[in-house]
Amino acid sequence: MGTVAIKALRTGHVGLNVTDLDRSLPFYQRVFGLDVQAEGKEADRRWAFLGRDGQLLLTLWQQSDSPFGTRSAGLHHLAFQVETIDEVKSAEQVLRELGAEFVHDGVVPHAEGAASGGIFFTDPDGTRLEIYAPTGADTAPAPSGPAPTCGFF
Repeated sequence: MGTVAIKALRTGHVGLNVTDLDRSLPFYQRVFGLDVQAEGKEADRRWAFLGRDGQLLLTLWQQSDSPFGTRSAGLHHLAFQVETIDEVKSAEQVLRELGAEFVHDGVVPHAEGAASGGIFFTDPDGTRLEIYAPTGADTAPAPSGPAPTCGFF
């Protein structure tokens, strides 16, 4: 059995189900600085396309009637990389102002001895999210020791 000859592959955008678009849309706009590129406002078809600089990054679909289930197959968490740990800390401040739930207290490394790391939190529906930087997180102990922090939250 052969495989498809794909030369370049990258994630195009991520789609998330939400319970209340009016609550989730401002959260993602404020935390990630995303712009609404398109929006569906029909009562039975609410959705929003979010992005930056003309690039679609995230789609929100008001199709759920219950919060994110960590025990269900599917999305484990969604991670966003930024350039510096200062950007991570800035996002942390915004999230604290919004009253977001954090899984760990502040910036933590991805594993013991790793320089990369960030913050781990949930959106208004409980979807697990991460904002991280490639370096600068090695000033705190890793919550999961040598195991990947992002795998166990």
